[in-house]
Amino acid sequence: MLDGAVAWMNSRGNTEQWGTVPYSRTRGGTERVERYTTVNQPFVAELNGVPVGAVVLDTGPSPQMPIPPADEPERYVRLLISDRRRAGLGIGSALLAHAAEQTRRAGVDLLRVDCWAGGGGQLVAYYERNGFVRTESFRSGEWPGQVLARRVGAV
Repeated sequence: MLDGAVAWMNSRGNTEQWGTVPYSRTRGGTERVERYTTVNQPFVAELNGVPVGAVVLDTGPSPQMPIPPADEPERYVRLLISDRRRAGLGIGSALLAHAAEQTRRAGVDLLRVDCWAGGGGQLVAYYERNGFVRTESFRSGEWPGQVLARRVGAV
């Protein structure tokens, strides 16, 4: 799915967000996916038994990003991906709703995510449509980013 996302972004003229090299061939890409499935908390969406999306939760932002942890317990969306051949089915939104529910069940009220803020802010707007609000902007090299947060009402 990650390689497909890079190809899809590139086909739309977006070479800045994840570059042009398939994710599986980027430096550290395979190792990151392994950590997502062993260290972090992954959830995979399936359609007729076939994986079509995934969300990976953590207890804070990636140490490689210039984003400080929250001053309260949080869950952090480290990765949200869906099969671009299944675009429009609401897979990403369903995974974000699941992430919110998992956060709530963990007794945590704050769910945060960071994303690429380039390309006219389309990805930022996507998260806003899914109940997140902008908090702080940041830069990672030339990469413009936005942190967003959502209160989920911990149990």
